[in-house]
Amino acid sequence: MPIDRRPLREQIREELLSRLDRGDFAAGTDINEVALATELGVSRTPLREALITLAGEGVLESNQGRGFRFAPVSRKEFRELCEIVAALESLALDLSDPAYLREIAPELLRLARDFPDRIAEQQIIERHDDEWHDLLLSGCRNERLLDLITSVKAGMRRYAHLLAGDETPLEREAAEHRRVAELLMAGELAQASEALRGNWVNGMERMMSHIPAPEGAAST
Repeated sequence: MPIDRRPLREQIREELLSRLDRGDFAAGTDINEVALATELGVSRTPLREALITLAGEGVLESNQGRGFRFAPVSRKEFRELCEIVAALESLALDLSDPAYLREIAPELLRLARDFPDRIAEQQIIERHDDEWHDLLLSGCRNERLLDLITSVKAGMRRYAHLLAGDETPLEREAAEHRRVAELLMAGELAQASEALRGNWVNGMERMMSHIPAPEGAAST
């Protein structure tokens, strides 16, 4: 049985991100550190270290010295998260071995073609997208970069769970994924990286319609 020798704060952070990914936490929810530490079976010191890390990543916010809460949703934050992920995934693609990318490109193309529906439930879109993007980035050997992508995506994922729900029909453009795969097959890495950015930007615009605009603000 493998022994996990990572610092406890990292394991706690990963568990909280996993719960956030499942939609266990609502936006704006205050965190009861005593109750959470008891539930996780840890002391408050590593828990607080994990919370501070998540606050630095934008997943949590400090509640004016009274602890932490899960950050509320906003169009500005979601746009910024999408822009960050787009840049980071493009960087991970640039750092991958071009030969390996050409090798996996046919499978990426198959996965994209196997999901042609433009409208589907959020949970189905999420599962297919995760499989496709995980394979796309499987050639990147920069583990810190991949960890950062995972963290930022967790911040994005809560928008899907909070605003859409697992069974809400959403748009998904498989043609954008097919385009990235086709460019990789042709060895056009720079164009594939740009197409990947475009996929994230377009996905952001499709999701923005589900995020309420601030009161008194135009819905842009």
